[in-house]
Amino acid sequence: MAALLLALAVVSTGLYAGFMLIFHTGVMPALARLSDEEFVRAVRRINEYVPRPVFLLVFLGVVAFPAAALAVPTGGRTDLQKWLVVAGLVCAVANHLVTMGGNIPLNTALAAAESTDEPPAAVRAAFEKRWNGFHRVRTLLIVASFGLLTASAVGTA
Repeated sequence: MAALLLALAVVSTGLYAGFMLIFHTGVMPALARLSDEEFVRAVRRINEYVPRPVFLLVFLGVVAFPAAALAVPTGGRTDLQKWLVVAGLVCAVANHLVTMGGNIPLNTALAAAESTDEPPAAVRAAFEKRWNGFHRVRTLLIVASFGLLTASAVGTA
């Protein structure tokens, strides 16, 4: 059971890290080329669409699966492998804290600005640089989590 949970931790974290990395390296740079009005409209629609069941399952899995893997008998895992899982879990939790404390409030403010007369340039200026900064941090955290969990799993093979 521990090996299955660790495998699910690696898979969910890898999927989430890939999503974050593609957003960082592809989606946001492409959106940066849009006009202010196009940028604000596109990001609002993305923010409405992303939090769907599959995304939420992966989002929760990056914390739940490593935590569950630590909670069950280890099946011969070394202390180093256990600490790699703990470190991976810490990085995933930190990623979620950045998301909830930084990115989500900015997403909420961007959505709320839709019902105001605030010009798109001002809305974008209040959002883009700060959101990208938080996103960069959370991307690094989840990529580190994926690496740590993978290292632990490889050590049990």
